[in-house]
Amino acid sequence: MDIVLHFADEYVLDSVWARIVPLHDPVSRLPWHQHLSSNFTTIASSPQSAWPRDYFFRQILSLSVITLIGINLLYFVFAGLSYIFIFNHDMMRHPRFLQNQIKLEIHTSVKAFPMMTLLTLPWFQAEVMGYSRLYDNVDQYGWIYLFLSVPFFLLFTDYAIYWVHRILHYPSIYKTFHKPHHKWIIPTPFASHAFHPVDGYVQSVPYHLFIFLFPLHRYLYLGLFVFVNVWSILIHDSDMITGHPLESVINGPAHHTLHHLYFTVNYGQYFTWADRVGGSYRQPESSLDPLLEVKKTL
Repeated sequence: MDIVLHFADEYVLDSVWARIVPLHDPVSRLPWHQHLSSNFTTIASSPQSAWPRDYFFRQILSLSVITLIGINLLYFVFAGLSYIFIFNHDMMRHPRFLQNQIKLEIHTSVKAFPMMTLLTLPWFQAEVMGYSRLYDNVDQYGWIYLFLSVPFFLLFTDYAIYWVHRILHYPSIYKTFHKPHHKWIIPTPFASHAFHPVDGYVQSVPYHLFIFLFPLHRYLYLGLFVFVNVWSILIHDSDMITGHPLESVINGPAHHTLHHLYFTVNYGQYFTWADRVGGSYRQPESSLDPLLEVKKTL
């Protein structure tokens, strides 16, 4: 997120903050700012803000706006594309597909985004302040580590999310926090982020935690962060295509469709190994395809 904030400041927010909180006296700053160096002899021609980029309150507000805009764009663009080009619209005839479900999924998601953003801000702020182990120079850890850090990130977050997800299914926790997501028995891509805010947040914690425990290239992390959100959208298309070579390894849409249908199977996010070890794995089969129920009604 520090990269995103940097470019946002560079191209948009510097001028925005200069208008909102202008620096009227270019030679002095507010008490919490550092003094300008003694050799400062010229005044920048572009407007400046009394709140510099490293001012905490400005960073928090900027991160809030960027995160809200970013998650809404990502959600509507990729969920919309998946809904148009991948999701089988015949599934909307399934007996357990709710009336006005897509509208409800979107409403639940959009309603959850502000609180999820608020809960996530401490992680983003700590990252911006330099407390994470993100790095810029590939030579710092080498190319081998750069490539291996991708499966390492996926395996670490997958196993952590498996347990977070499984704990969310404990009856005392499930009813309040996770049941709203299981309202969508036959989910569409728009159900991917239709969570209770606390549910959505705790399942995202492993992604944030990883970069405070292990080194990860800054741009690679940004790419992976986008990927995991897109993956969450793709596995919510109620697809039950079976028989592909990686079916026993990758926890894909068919596996997650079974999770929404049967609740206590296939908790994993990317891979099937954690479910196999934990005894919660269920193999997708064509006989379990919810589309069969649709065909009975035709």
